[in-house]
Amino acid sequence: MTRSRDHLLPGTAGRDSAEWRPALLLREQAAASDLGRPVLYIHGATFPSASSVMFRFHGVSWADRLNQAGFDVFGLDFAGYGGSERYPAMGDAVPPAGEPLGRAAEAADQIERAVRFIVAETGVSRISVVAHSWGTIAGGLFAARHPELVDRLAFFGPIVRREGPREPEPPLGPWLPLTVSAQHARFIEDVPPGQDPLLFEDEFPRWAETYLDSDPGSRDRAPPAVKTPSGPIADIMAAWSGRLAYDPAALRSPVAIIHGAWDSLSTDADAAWLRAALTASPEVHAISVPRATHLMHLEQGRDGLFKATTAFLEASP
Repeated sequence: MTRSRDHLLPGTAGRDSAEWRPALLLREQAAASDLGRPVLYIHGATFPSASSVMFRFHGVSWADRLNQAGFDVFGLDFAGYGGSERYPAMGDAVPPAGEPLGRAAEAADQIERAVRFIVAETGVSRISVVAHSWGTIAGGLFAARHPELVDRLAFFGPIVRREGPREPEPPLGPWLPLTVSAQHARFIEDVPPGQDPLLFEDEFPRWAETYLDSDPGSRDRAPPAVKTPSGPIADIMAAWSGRLAYDPAALRSPVAIIHGAWDSLSTDADAAWLRAALTASPEVHAISVPRATHLMHLEQGRDGLFKATTAFLEASP
């Protein structure tokens, strides 16, 4: 039997964006009263924790599997996503002019808030972090700033530095709307021609409803769409232009690099680059999951991801 709780980390109002501090939703799912093994999940660029680590495909979520292994699972929604507070500019009906919202430096501050809450709540001194895609950039920046708070880092489908140039054109603006059809196309695009589908297509309509539920105004748009901060996309484009927002050499914790064999956003070459760049990490594992893409936690081969992540986290003394 699992126990689920939602924690709201309070924010503060401000006269401008520099003074504004968003309220953040931190979901918790625990399997027992022992809270000595907390894991924080950091989501990627386009959907929050309820649609990822907490979402049950055929009755089982990634959080469920981690609970079975004895971990207390927390899922943070960044500002602008899920149950966390929206940026003031996201109140407009169409994206206004302006800089992308939710860049890695700001997200790393939000991770710190979540981690310090978890440390106070559970009584541990350090926690493990599981991060996906763009979330590995924000998570890596946080871990570089606060190595004393991090036990182990599992990077799933990490975005790393590539040599560009690959700047977005035209300018991204603060946020963008993402439809269910755009998400579906992204989820299946890396499956090679002639291969069987990987996505749980029978469960996708239910996932889509959960995704639309993450934005209360999503169904008022035509077609329905979720407002999404564009800062993560700007961070990815910057990384692919040679400007990764954190220095892997600054990480001091054991790191697992887990990616799908068919992942075009996090390739074998990307994993090799990151492994070589983690010069101060005492322990680095690189795992390629066969028949899997960038969204393998939503795919039929997700057990490979779950097992690799759990084995790495369980190795903590």
